[in-house]
Parts: sequence; C-alpha cells; structure tokens
Amino acid sequence: MARRRTDPAEGRAALATWQADPAGAPVAARRAAVRFTLEELADVAPGNAVEVRVPPDGAVQAVEGPRHTRGTPPNVVEMDPSTWLALTTGDLAWADAVEAGRVHASGSRADLSDWLPLQAARRRG
Repeated sequence: MARRRTDPAEGRAALATWQADPAGAPVAARRAAVRFTLEELADVAPGNAVEVRVPPDGAVQAVEGPRHTRGTPPNVVEMDPSTWLALTTGDLAWADAVEAGRVHASGSRADLSDWLPLQAARRRG
C-alpha cells in the first residue's frame, strides 16, 4: 500500500470541491485533489515502473514492473491537473485524452486505462 500524505477524507473533500466547479476551484483544493488521486493510483496500481507527473501539483511512481532508479524513467505519463482529475473521475476517457494530445505518455507500460477512472479501479480491485 502506498504511503499516504493526504488524509483520505480531506482528499475526497478537495476532489468534490474541484468536481463542483473545475474552472473555479481554489488552487489549494485542486492541488490536494491531485495529490490524493495520485496516492490512490499508487494504491490501486502499486509499483515503480511508471512515473505519473501532474505539474505543478505532484508526481508518483506506480504500476508493477521494473523499478526505475536513475536518469529519465522509461515509462512516463504527464498531463495538466485538469486532465488528470477528469481522467480519475471518469469525466474523460484515457483514449480520448491521448488522442486529443492532453496526455503525453511514453514507454511500454505508460497506458493507465486499466486503472482509470479510479472509482472503477477500486471496484475491480
């Protein structure tokens, strides 16, 4: 299980705040929601094979596979906070985000569609 830095109740509250008004949510709520959902991803897809970056709010290593230790990771997924949160909540499909260029993914393990949205991943796990 991933080490938690965000209290789950606070993370869910921040995510609800963002969902209620994605464009107008306070920056602090968005950041807390991103960090919480990154921690959730690391919990449902434990590992160190993929680095998921959501600048400027956070990053996490997840997905089972070879551990990365030095230099540029071979499997990197990067996107803006709004795209990440839309993917985690199911408001945006992985394939649509990739096709629209909203997700930059490289590496053979960089497809997160098995774990997004996070609610569905929790039910499957």
